[in-house]
Amino acid sequence: MPGSPATATTTTTTATRVALVGAPNAGKTTLFNALAGTRARTGNYPGVTVAKHEAGLRIGSTRLVLEDLPGCYSLDPISPDEQIVVDLLDSEILDPAVPDAVMVVADLTTLRRSLSLVSQVLNLGLPTVVVATFGDQLARRGGSVNTEALSKALGVPVLDVPAGDARRLAALRTELAGAGEWQPRHLPVPIEVAALTGWIDSVLTRAEYTPPGGDARTRRIDDVLLHPVFGTLTFFAVMFLLFQAVFTWAAPFQDAIEGLFAALGELVARTVTIGWLADFLGNALIGGVGGVLVFVPQIALLFLLIALLEGTGYMSRAAFLMDRLMSRFGLEGRAFVALLSSLACAIPGIMATRTLPSARDRIATIMAAPLMTCSARIPVYVLLIGLLVPADSTFGPFGAQGALMFALYIAGALASLGTAWVFSRIAGRRGLSLPFYMEMPSYQLPRLRTMALSVWESCWAFVRKVGTTILATTIVLWVLLTFPLHSDTQLAAAGIDPTDHVAVASYQVDRSYAADLGRLAEPVFEPLGYDWRINVGIVSSLAAREVVVATLGQIAAAEDPENPAEALANMTVADGPRAGEPLFTPAVIGSLLVFFIFALQCMATVGTIRRETGGCRWPAIAFGYMFALAWLGAFATYTLVGALT
Repeated sequence: MPGSPATATTTTTTATRVALVGAPNAGKTTLFNALAGTRARTGNYPGVTVAKHEAGLRIGSTRLVLEDLPGCYSLDPISPDEQIVVDLLDSEILDPAVPDAVMVVADLTTLRRSLSLVSQVLNLGLPTVVVATFGDQLARRGGSVNTEALSKALGVPVLDVPAGDARRLAALRTELAGAGEWQPRHLPVPIEVAALTGWIDSVLTRAEYTPPGGDARTRRIDDVLLHPVFGTLTFFAVMFLLFQAVFTWAAPFQDAIEGLFAALGELVARTVTIGWLADFLGNALIGGVGGVLVFVPQIALLFLLIALLEGTGYMSRAAFLMDRLMSRFGLEGRAFVALLSSLACAIPGIMATRTLPSARDRIATIMAAPLMTCSARIPVYVLLIGLLVPADSTFGPFGAQGALMFALYIAGALASLGTAWVFSRIAGRRGLSLPFYMEMPSYQLPRLRTMALSVWESCWAFVRKVGTTILATTIVLWVLLTFPLHSDTQLAAAGIDPTDHVAVASYQVDRSYAADLGRLAEPVFEPLGYDWRINVGIVSSLAAREVVVATLGQIAAAEDPENPAEALANMTVADGPRAGEPLFTPAVIGSLLVFFIFALQCMATVGTIRRETGGCRWPAIAFGYMFALAWLGAFATYTLVGALT
């Protein structure tokens, strides 16, 4: 059996490895964050933790490595994420990956079910401590337990650690400091169903356990929110109001950031006398990077509202409610969690498919997840919606911009479900299929710290991408837009007054290396109404979708440094039969919106699909089918809207 007292020792050179094991929604990751000071994502539905998280921790002279493992209901795995737990805990004793000790997180409101997992961990022979969570909720709902008696019944330490209790958390830290001295339980726990049930009954009796009573308030609310008709209507109404709020409430903050970057641009123009440096700072940094950062308020507000819904317990209901809808598209309710995660980014959504027991469902969900509207699409949508719909336009009593954003999210979700339906029929047999089960947490006030961390992580991930991928792309694009340089003689020969800075800038950009590259793509994109500037934006956005916003902003700033926003709105087609006509017509904007609904403009997502599927076949299929859908959808939109306007 793995684990022994000798393996759990602490030295000055070797850290004691302690694994956190628990069922989904038991508070395991919240505890991990509190102990290690990390910010791993938490949630009250399964599938949030799908990979092992590690964090170093020092308590006095003791060095520890905490390992937050994916949530599991038992050590009989039915999905890849549960297999991670079993592979780690049930390894051979000499395997360096096996932990020195285990901390089992048990939810006291569902102690009978938690004891089944505890029994399996105890039988591994690893030094173990049980951390009891949600004791405050147990008491509030009329239940009780004697944790000292529970500890004696189990033969291992049991610590009651309610969420946010600093004193109990300090006691747990003290216990962790002696992790190297924890002892394994030497008495085996029965594994036969009847004997195990009897053992659990005996433990509950000795622990004086009284289960919690029903939550009447939660039941009354669930009668509405889980109703097949009223619950579904409520869900879509909540989502509609969410996007209304994103546009309405974020507008003042976005205007303030735009004003800040405009002032910075004016400051650069006044104070920087070196031409190329002023151009780089004004166009590449302020015009490109700054043009993307102005969308931070929308992203912050979106994830604040989503965190609010998660923290209250509503998102668990939404996942359960969507089970029936998902089944009509060949998926099970667990897939909704993966698709929901994709609203932040497709990468964690794709990784969340590890919770699906069926290989067919995993493939179908992986192929569908990138179509969900991720945060990277928000700057693109906000920019294009702003060009298409005036800010004061209304849709009934609501703002038209927010209504259009909601429609784009719905379009992405429908495209995702349709894709899942197709791939669920071509990805082979379903294999293992289990009923969808999910614990419904009681409704509660969300924790402000958890919400703040969620918003911070989402915004920081966006800003970090701006400071790396997008910054690098804008620097390359600035070089391509700046060269080759044209002399005054060449300008005069072209009829350009060298003192007319706007005309010179426009001429320079139109004959730059970037323009040449954009024109190479015209055979592909000209049928969609795009010219070389949009082509450059689309190609550069393969690095990250937001790059198209930086690219167009940078080109506009290069063409008219004095008023780039007006230059963008008033761009005209550079070449072809539409030369001189407005570029951003309703047909072109609609075409671009549809293109970005479907196109897989994210190489990081392609790489994640490759890692999760173990080869190049499925990422190639994903990129190919999504580009085909994007092109065909954009062409149909451009043709139809063009005929109607």
